[in-house]
Amino acid sequence: MIQFHFHPSPNPLKIALYLEETGLPYELVPVDTRKGEQHSEAFKAINPNAKTPAMLDGETRVFDSNAMLLYLAEKTGRFVPQDTPAARAEMYSWLMFVASGIGPYCGQAVHFKHFAPEPKAYAVNRYDFEAWRHWTIVNDHLATRAWMLGDEYTFVDMAVWGWARVVPFVLGGDAWEKLPHVKRLLDEINARPAAQRAEALKTRFQFKAEVDEDARKVLFPQNARLVDAGG
Repeated sequence: MIQFHFHPSPNPLKIALYLEETGLPYELVPVDTRKGEQHSEAFKAINPNAKTPAMLDGETRVFDSNAMLLYLAEKTGRFVPQDTPAARAEMYSWLMFVASGIGPYCGQAVHFKHFAPEPKAYAVNRYDFEAWRHWTIVNDHLATRAWMLGDEYTFVDMAVWGWARVVPFVLGGDAWEKLPHVKRLLDEINARPAAQRAEALKTRFQFKAEVDEDARKVLFPQNARLVDAGG
């Protein structure tokens, strides 16, 4: 059985959605990142990057959420596009767009807007601009098709959904006025029973909600260098 190491944040929820959509049996293992559980030796043996999610499928480990989606898609053959060079090229391109664009830039935008100490005006401007740019590309793409890869719902839509859920927190309260096609995609996936089950997973465990000083130490260990340097 798959052992799925989970925290209720965008990247793990992509995997939760895929597992729920396919009905694959799995064991859910909570990882409370604000308590630093991702830095345990046991977790890093699965994901040396010390980031959620991570997965064990028997003796096979998989880490990075996008690698996990590809692995599961190849394992099940579910929610994948047609097996043609053109369709696979679109699949890989948009999945990597989420992996290298949407995820990192949204994550940095959230960090600098909501958690980073001052001064941060330059960083906020850079990552807010890039997050908006990436989501506008997705919005324009969805203006002419039902789903990311055309007429069929695939795991690439699940990858987008993980981050689309938090767009207002990333970009601000007016985001949906400017990104109506992304909002349509989000609403359509949210209406699926599998998405509702994936969202409900967070209620099965009590995760630390506040970002207090202890949480900051484990989430932002780079700040220790500033203290050590007298900054």
